[in-house]
Amino acid sequence: MNETKLAEFRARLHEMSDDFARQDERGQESQKTVTLDQQSVGRLSRMDAIQQQAMAKATQARRNQMHMRIKSALWRIENEEFGYCVQCGDDISEPRLELDPSIPICMSCAKG
Repeated sequence: MNETKLAEFRARLHEMSDDFARQDERGQESQKTVTLDQQSVGRLSRMDAIQQQAMAKATQARRNQMHMRIKSALWRIENEEFGYCVQCGDDISEPRLELDPSIPICMSCAKG
């Protein structure tokens, strides 16, 4: 893979990482502990707030996982291992990397 293409992928991965950081900031409020104040929140509203909190935490876990994939892809770029499957070592097709540059495995390994 040429240096221009690697630079494009690196820039895109940094953009993705920055986007996840902004999403993390916005999601912090919805993950806070739900207060049990009977005066201000009814039972159903409190249950809804707890469910929203659980969904926010699950979303955060998915963002954390994706952020780790991005960091791993950036590491592979810096160590000249980007574009190669981490399981079998074959090339990952450029169209697949265009779709998601953080993908660590080729189509053959993804299919199983």
